Amino acid sequence: MLNVALPKGRLGEKVYDMFEKSGYDCPLIREENRKLIFENSKTGVRFFWVKPSDVSIYVERGAADIGVAGKDILLEYKPDVYELLDLNVGKCKMVVAAKKEFRDDGIKILKVATKFTNIAADYYAGLGRDIDIIKLNGSIELAPILGLSDIIVDIVETGKTLKENNLEVKETILPISARLIANKASFNFKRETIEKIVFAIKGQVEKSD
Repeated sequence: MLNVALPKGRLGEKVYDMFEKSGYDCPLIREENRKLIFENSKTGVRFFWVKPSDVSIYVERGAADIGVAGKDILLEYKPDVYELLDLNVGKCKMVVAAKKEFRDDGIKILKVATKFTNIAADYYAGLGRDIDIIKLNGSIELAPILGLSDIIVDIVETGKTLKENNLEVKETILPISARLIANKASFNFKRETIEKIVFAIKGQVEKSD
């Protein structure tokens, strides 16, 4: 069996559609139930749902042979995995946002609120800018509104939440999308099977372009 870690939620459902259309289906996954693991002995694939931020851990540690994780997770946590394919779904952007009237004077230390501390640190190190990182886990948009930070570094899909809170995108750090990743040892031992899946899913990605 090839173990596949799928992220729970809308993204995981989109990704499973791609597997299904590629011939790697598991009918049980479509049924109303509380199961977490689904397998199809005919295709030799076993799927399981996990929290999106945990997919890379399951893959890196070998509990899953392959999985799907956002580029944000791969850049933030730097798991030791192979990145095989950009699935072109779950698309959004990692941005710097602040109050509309905010202007960075480039002199005082910049207070940055984010849950993506490594991405923020790497980005501003590249600019040679001194920053004070404030790690938050939720409602990042509140930080500049209440004066906790000057700016935020966060993922934006539509930008609606920013607008409703009188914030705007100041800079785009990078585009984000879902990536198919593989455990390094699994890729060596199950290369033929994994490459077949990559080839089949690549066809689905190209069709959606």
